[in-house]
Amino acid sequence: MTERDSEENANPAVSGSRVLKFGEGRISGYLSALFGICALLGVLCFIFPEWLTTKELRATLYSFSFVKNLLWLGIVIAFVTGIISYILSPRKRLAATGIGTALVAVLLGAFNVQERAVADVPFSFGVDWFVLSLVFSMAIFIPLEKAFARHPLAVLRPEWRTDLTYFVVSHLAITFFLLFTNAVQVYVFGWAHSAAVTEFAQSLPVWLQFLACVFIADLCQALTHRWYHQVPWLWKFHSIHHSSRNMDWLAGSRTHFVEALATRSAVIVPLYVINFSEPALNAYVVLVGVQAVFVHANVRWDFGFLEYLIVTPRYHHWHHSDDPEYANTNYAVHLPLVDMLMGTFRLPDKTWPDTYGVFGQEPPKGFLPQLAYPFVSTPRRESADDGSLS
Repeated sequence: MTERDSEENANPAVSGSRVLKFGEGRISGYLSALFGICALLGVLCFIFPEWLTTKELRATLYSFSFVKNLLWLGIVIAFVTGIISYILSPRKRLAATGIGTALVAVLLGAFNVQERAVADVPFSFGVDWFVLSLVFSMAIFIPLEKAFARHPLAVLRPEWRTDLTYFVVSHLAITFFLLFTNAVQVYVFGWAHSAAVTEFAQSLPVWLQFLACVFIADLCQALTHRWYHQVPWLWKFHSIHHSSRNMDWLAGSRTHFVEALATRSAVIVPLYVINFSEPALNAYVVLVGVQAVFVHANVRWDFGFLEYLIVTPRYHHWHHSDDPEYANTNYAVHLPLVDMLMGTFRLPDKTWPDTYGVFGQEPPKGFLPQLAYPFVSTPRRESADDGSLS
């Protein structure tokens, strides 16, 4: 999926983006299309739960009554906003998409869904995870970024289609990621599992297990992250993540699937070997889900002394700066302490980077060209201090 030429070549903060204004029917049109499509996907999840939903998420993330009510609400929103858009906008495509998909969802039985037993299948697509993540991420972060923006950025900013594609693919493939990481930890590192270590870890208070879990996972992630910056063939993959010149909640989704698999395995394996209790691991998973999106968000908040205790947007934005001086800094995702221990902590007082992206050779635009890029090209990016790839 590629962007318009005007989006690719223009000023990333202004040109190539679509400014949505009230009264034009475009905001209501996009809302109608979004909720209509999500409603249709939702009713398909009820019809084919074995193949379109994720077993682990069904058991822990949501209840049947919750998603049923959410489905009904989505259909209502799609119809109402679709009608508003149809009245206000001279272009009816968005309204027709929202109303049409919501109508199909109703015809497929959206108001008569029933809970039933779900059979085990070897693989499924995480449509439920995608719909829930998209709806709640947009509902939380878009208003926050409009109210507290650090950089002026339209909701439909340049390359939003590329990052949305990454968001969709990564969420639909959640079962594949789980199967891969489970296979790595069980079949490759199962020998390292120790009953004595597990007994000691689970004897600790849950809050202490959670802190240990976060520290160990972040240390492993930061070391892996550092290798991505310093090893040329690994930078091929990681440069995709850094190629975004617009930092917002959606930008964090731009990650090559090879990097995603490797990083998740590097983090999950030590947690598997230690085997913390389920409440501690669940709390860590929640933290990862929230903070991974939040640290990329386009918000101008100053957290004061807390920025030295937990990774914040300003901290991580400096890691994404295209300034060579910050090429090898701020690898941690959760705890600045990890970077302090590694000697890679860097946080200029009260200032933010003005621009983002890679310096030197840039990956191409668009989802498919970026997936192929690490296999057909060797990017070169020179560090400002030691000449190594960064």
